[in-house]
Amino acid sequence: MSKILVISETRDGELRNVSFEAIAAAKQISADKEIVGIVIGDDNLDALANELIYYGADRAVTITHENLKNYTSEGYGQAILAVVKEESPDGIVMGHTSIGKDLTPKLASKLETGLVSDVVGIETDEENVIFSRPIYSGKAFEKKIITDGISFITIRSNNIPALERDESRTGKVETKEVDIADLRIIVKDVIRKASEGVDLSEANVIVAGGRGVKSADGFKLLYELADTLGGAVGASRGACDAAYCDYSLQIGQTGKVVTPDLYIAVGISGAIQHLAGMSNSKVIVAINKDPEANIFNIADYGIVGDLFEVIPMLEEEFKKILVTS
Repeated sequence: MSKILVISETRDGELRNVSFEAIAAAKQISADKEIVGIVIGDDNLDALANELIYYGADRAVTITHENLKNYTSEGYGQAILAVVKEESPDGIVMGHTSIGKDLTPKLASKLETGLVSDVVGIETDEENVIFSRPIYSGKAFEKKIITDGISFITIRSNNIPALERDESRTGKVETKEVDIADLRIIVKDVIRKASEGVDLSEANVIVAGGRGVKSADGFKLLYELADTLGGAVGASRGACDAAYCDYSLQIGQTGKVVTPDLYIAVGISGAIQHLAGMSNSKVIVAINKDPEANIFNIADYGIVGDLFEVIPMLEEEFKKILVTS
């Protein structure tokens, strides 16, 4: 039976949402092919494998090894290539995350096949599957058709909705043992900076601050608003350079690319480098005291005013709405 492999990704022992979106993308490529989810780690992966099935996978394969506790492109590459060799898939789908961007080009090279990265839309006609992806920092989109070989793609988070979770879905979970050997690098442990709230790259609501926030203390207002809305906090390069926040929050051409349902740009002028990372957000709200700021050119809604007055008022109104809803 023809099949499509979905390479899932975990963080802190849980599957990332983009893994479920990748299953939905695989279904859009072909509703007739078997969808096989892959979970990689060092132990106890059956629960995660079943989650993939609840979200639409027909079957799941777990790959465990002590050298797969933490990501390395060599270790994950060996594991996935072993499954690809055994399954002979027609397609492979993974999230366009930092790991996906590192791993998939190397896999494509090993498999001697092409790769369509950063896909934001999938459509079909009578003969072809057509993949849409942004180019020129999101100023234009191109459409790609794969005419030969494996349909190997990565998808951008928050663009292809995941299927609804259904615990009545059933499927076989298989454990595969792979000898992960001859690694040049083994990651023994990962120490992350403490972070709060929702994962920025998968957040449905983002409150982002720029130089106009003026200080690290100014960002506290953004965290409070983001917490009220169940969202995440982001930042422009200027705010990061000014040490108002950590570079892990940076959104833009040299930072993260995000596509939330709601993006609130606070004190951000709208430099082209920043727009490249957020211009495809579904709804953009700009708050800036400069009515000529470039951010207003792409915003769906604009508020001209002092952010230190506007943000508390917005938060108060949102709280009222959330309490009554």
